[in-house]
Amino acid sequence: MKVFNKYKYFVAVLIGFALGIGVVTGGFFAYNFFYPSKSVKAGNYSTNSSFSSTPYSLPSIPDIVDKVSDAVVFIETTVQTQSSYNPFIDDPFFRFFFEDIPSPSKINKSVGSGFIISPDGYILTNEHVISGATEVSVTVKGYDKPFKAQIVGKDFDLDLAVLKINSSKTLPYIPMGDSDKMRVGDWVIAIGNPYRLDHTVTVGVISAKGRPITIPDKSGKQRVYTNLIQTDAAINPGNSGGPLISLEGEVIGINTAINAEAQGIGFAIPINTVKNVLDELKKGGITRPYIGVGLQDITEDLAKYFNLKNTDGALISYVQPGSPAYTAGLREGDIILKVNNNSVKNANDVVNVIKNSKVNDTLVLLILRDGRQMYLTVKVGKKPE
Repeated sequence: MKVFNKYKYFVAVLIGFALGIGVVTGGFFAYNFFYPSKSVKAGNYSTNSSFSSTPYSLPSIPDIVDKVSDAVVFIETTVQTQSSYNPFIDDPFFRFFFEDIPSPSKINKSVGSGFIISPDGYILTNEHVISGATEVSVTVKGYDKPFKAQIVGKDFDLDLAVLKINSSKTLPYIPMGDSDKMRVGDWVIAIGNPYRLDHTVTVGVISAKGRPITIPDKSGKQRVYTNLIQTDAAINPGNSGGPLISLEGEVIGINTAINAEAQGIGFAIPINTVKNVLDELKKGGITRPYIGVGLQDITEDLAKYFNLKNTDGALISYVQPGSPAYTAGLREGDIILKVNNNSVKNANDVVNVIKNSKVNDTLVLLILRDGRQMYLTVKVGKKPE
């Protein structure tokens, strides 16, 4: 009986020892899972393939906001438009006798966001924020009165604008980061003035990169964006032109648009797009080559109509009066077969040649008109505003 009791005691000790080892081992792995032993700065992720050893430590978002928010500005624009509330003013008979009576004007106010990019007062925002403005005022945090801003340069196609304000003091600014290095899933911070609520901060991640979208502009034109950053950081009307900031405290995008039919789908222009054209914008705007034609691909039906052997070429569907193409003698219905002795497969071939040309370059076009081939020379011009 004593031997049996000793055996039971020995077994109990072994079981207790095994349970103790299990608890200690489980605790060790749990600690390493939830509290990695290594840490790195935000944005510098380990390439180690082991998930348990991958560090993930966010810097203080309030600290980042404190660092950059003074450089985020509130933009208010004044747009003066003609209003025809009196029906007699637009009547031709009435106008014949009262030509000198001006149409009444209507003043509209709109708001947006922007951010200072240099201590001497250069500001980036969206072109649609200041489009049509007769006056632009900029409110900088810590200053009693708004600044009157000068529109230095703007571009409709890229939806970018550069403003300039003058201050006797050195202004706060946000450094530009590298949007190409940002990855899907990286944390970002949006700061702006939605619905006039100045310096509103929202946080999210990059949901996708390289998004193309088309948005109707208030002027009636279509704004075509080809390479946007998508984020789920809340962006609302008034955020346009504000910065999208990385956890390094650098601007990596310009908040531009939202999908009104969805939640958590906002878009920003990559800051690297701005870097490529910033010098031109500071000099007044981006110079774009153009010849002034509308082009379309040759379909099988069009090929039959023009008695073509195939669908190669680009049909000129429109010629802008007074444009380089019009001056060179190009007309609606002409088919471009070659540019500078290079065969044309479709309309994009011609568009790409023009985009890669410089103002005052000469293009030699082989065209087909009324069944006859002929050469025409076009001097590339500057695309008007």
